[in-house]
Amino acid sequence: MSSPVTAHDPRTPPEPLGREVVSVAIVVVLGAVMSVLDTTIVNVALETLARDLGSPLADIQWIVTGYLLALAAVIPITGWASRRWGARRLYLTALVLFTAGSALCALAWSTPSLVAARVIQGAGGGLLLPVGQMILARAAGPQRMGRVMGLVGVAVVMAPIFGPVLGGVLLESAGWEWIFLINVPVGAVAVVAALRLLPHDEPQEAGRLDLAGMALLAPGLVGITYGLAETATHDLASAPVVLPLLAGAVLVVAFALRALRIPRPLLDVRLFQNGGFRNASLLTFALGAAMFGSMILLPLYFQTLRGESATATGLLMAPQGVGAALAMFLSGRLTERYGGGLIATIGVVVTAVATIPFAFIGAETSYVLIGAAMVVRGIGIGIAFVPAMSVAFAVLRPDQVGDASPQLNTLQRVGGSLGTALFTVVLQHRLDDAAPGAAGAADGFASTYWWVLGVTLLALLPALRLLAVERAARRATDAEAVEEAQETLREAVPA
Repeated sequence: MSSPVTAHDPRTPPEPLGREVVSVAIVVVLGAVMSVLDTTIVNVALETLARDLGSPLADIQWIVTGYLLALAAVIPITGWASRRWGARRLYLTALVLFTAGSALCALAWSTPSLVAARVIQGAGGGLLLPVGQMILARAAGPQRMGRVMGLVGVAVVMAPIFGPVLGGVLLESAGWEWIFLINVPVGAVAVVAALRLLPHDEPQEAGRLDLAGMALLAPGLVGITYGLAETATHDLASAPVVLPLLAGAVLVVAFALRALRIPRPLLDVRLFQNGGFRNASLLTFALGAAMFGSMILLPLYFQTLRGESATATGLLMAPQGVGAALAMFLSGRLTERYGGGLIATIGVVVTAVATIPFAFIGAETSYVLIGAAMVVRGIGIGIAFVPAMSVAFAVLRPDQVGDASPQLNTLQRVGGSLGTALFTVVLQHRLDDAAPGAAGAADGFASTYWWVLGVTLLALLPALRLLAVERAARRATDAEAVEEAQETLREAVPA
């Protein structure tokens, strides 16, 4: 196991990133922006899409959830595929697939056709971030991991926040089709940049693809999310809810048990034996649910309750991005200096505290108060997100990065997908039971944010465990250093 982030001496000058690492980071960030941006860029268009395509909110939600599920479904194969064809070639393939899927989204004529196109788009987008992180982690090494993951984290955190801004502008000025068409020229630029800047790598011995594992994991994730989505129109104890949830859970458990028994599983669950990776991964899962899942709520609040336009809604969402930007510039360096556990714990606490005002939101709550809470919440998310990604890679051997990246991203994406489904279902039930009028609807949004707070607080558990693991590793390192020094003194002093 490589040295944990906590082993870095704060008094030691940080190792420069270097031109090669910065070049790779540019390409990875560009791909990450496109992939993550599309998790929320459609949020401000949900009402327009529901009207134009003639579908209820429960069906339109699958435009968001279907994309996230496609991301989660393809991420597990990235480790095997990068060995089979090379990381650079796989990254280029993902860029082309994502760009083509974006064009198909713009041509969609119905909700099913748009969901299908989003799945294609998500299949490409799902490869971009884990493969890009894999390439970047290998280029940077553990001592520069915090800063380079901070760069990627800017895209991961800020893109979904500013997605509604861009989506609102495009929706009002050009139509919902341009929410997807905008990716076509950006994708072309990304392909050219990747061809010029990404380092060449040779394919390796990959073995056979674990098709049985894929057949267990992908349907399992779909079943769980589908069951959650069905609670919007069915009772919790009804068959359309219970059966998909149970089937999905059984398939996921079966996959995990099988993965422990075979030498080359689709997703290497043995990495969870490493305490640092285990807690960083669980933290990423919880943050994905709290961050991506809750991003569907405020756009609906601003549009349906406050009567704001799509563009205004996008601009009103910007303060959270400002807060995240302020935090991301510092979080990577702080992680390298003081360890991921401490920084992540601080970030989760800040995020939780800043979520509380939304649990009391009303029909006429001041936009200044909402904006201030969003800035602080963005700061918390930005602080917490980078340590989770950095530590997960830094505590592993270089040869484990290929398996770690897809596993980490799978948990993040599944967390986002489940969070989106959960919060949408809760909101739907709260609005159905709300008293008539704006005040009743506001109570529905407010009560949903108590669920967001609960999910955010769940992230505190792995953050605290990560802090404990790092402190134990530091004590062990210090003890080894003292023992080595004493041995040196004994050898130097004659008997």
